[in-house]
Parts: sequence; structure tokens; C-alpha cells
Amino acid sequence: MKIIVLAKQVPDTNEVKIDPVKGTLIREGVPSILNPDDANALEAALELKDNIPDTSVSVLSMGPPQAMYMLRECLSMGADAAYLLSSRAFGGADTCATSTTLAEGVKKIGGFDIIFAGRQAIDGDTAQVGPQTAQRLGVPSVTYVRKIREIKEKTIVVERALEDGYEVIEVQMPCVLTAIKEFNKPRYMSIIQIEEAYKKEIVVWDEHSLDISPDDVGLKASPTQVFRSFTPPPKGAGEMLTGTLLEMATALIAKLTEKHVL
Repeated sequence: MKIIVLAKQVPDTNEVKIDPVKGTLIREGVPSILNPDDANALEAALELKDNIPDTSVSVLSMGPPQAMYMLRECLSMGADAAYLLSSRAFGGADTCATSTTLAEGVKKIGGFDIIFAGRQAIDGDTAQVGPQTAQRLGVPSVTYVRKIREIKEKTIVVERALEDGYEVIEVQMPCVLTAIKEFNKPRYMSIIQIEEAYKKEIVVWDEHSLDISPDDVGLKASPTQVFRSFTPPPKGAGEMLTGTLLEMATALIAKLTEKHVL
């Protein structure tokens, strides 16, 4: 089985701040990490590799040269190969241009049975790149996958999370599956795997390495425009009630009545 994982290097959102004048993210000096949902996607692929003989896992990412550190992390977790799509021409891409570029990267790698991707990236939260990549490759996709039930010769049966439960879907392979955090718990890297990861070559491709037009990548191929980014105003401080259970319950009812909640 041949598996490709789409991974993205993202800023650690615990450190991100908003420029109060421009309303844009301040990325300078902010540490970058492997997108959390993509870590679940990689773990799903590695679990299949652990259980199915002759399974290979490749990781594909689009980003600046420093994304190689994130790809080394993926190799250290157990991926077999890593590919980086990196060029100034790819800069400013929205989900439309990103999925177009990633799809060409997938074609460059070769055939696949399953593409795993995270549900969404924490710096954009669009949840669109996985399904859009599937559309450009002409293969089916299932989003919000929380479990793999069964793999047959040409199909895979998965559970797709819903707000009030889940649905069971059997989908034809090759396909794209996007993983949620409830899928699994990503494994840790080992010292030996880290050493081996730095011996492996990460293949880097620019726009000239792909069968793609310069007009189909980057900012010029991105119809999406962000009007404004902002942090929501902080909520008021909470109030702690003290006393016996009866006293606190009485005080709570009084306050809720005062606010016309009751």
C-alpha cells in the first residue's frame, strides 16, 4: 500500500499576536510546529504501515525552506520519505492555489492508495485543502474521519464524525481522508529515528519541477481575500461563589434571575 500524508508547518497559535494597526498575524519570532491535525493524519498512516506489510508512507508539504525541520520531525516519527514544494511563486496561496500545487506534487510522487490530511490547519481553519486536493486529483474524499473500520481489496470503511454521532462510509480507493484529533494519539520520536531522519534526503521541488502553469500558483491564482483579522474582545472576569451548597445555589439563582436568565 502506498500512502501520502499532506502536512503543513504552522505558527504555534499560543504565541501568535495580531498587529493592532494592520489587523494581520505577527509571525516574526513565533515558533513553528507540525499542524496538530496533520500529526493525527500521519499517525493514522503509520498505524497502517505497522499492520500492513509493504506499506510506504510519504509526507508532502508546501511551504518555505524552514518547513524542512517539520518534515524531519515526520521522518523521525516513521515516515519513509518527505517532499517539499517550496518557491517564492507559491507564496500568498489560498486553499484554491494550495490544493492545485499539492495535487501536482502528488502526481509527481506517483500513484497512491490513500492520502491522509488533517481536518484543518490551525492558522487558517478552512478545512478545505484536503477535499479540494481530492477534487483536483479526481478521487473521492471523506472528511472528519475518526476511525478506520476495515480495509478491503479496493475499498476502505471509515467512521465519519458528526455533531451528534458518526456515520459509516465505505469509499473506493484511491481516496483522500481527513483526520480529526479523536482519531488517535500521535507517537513520539525516538533517538534512533531522529538520527535516521537526518540521513534521509528531503526532495525539494519548485514550480519548474511540476507540470503546472505559473498562473495557477501563489497569490495570482488565489481568489480568496482576507478582509480583516482580529482578536475578539476579552470576556469579563468570572465570579466565584463561596459558602455552603445551599448558599451558593441560592446566590446563583438570584444572579440568574437578576440577569433574566430565569
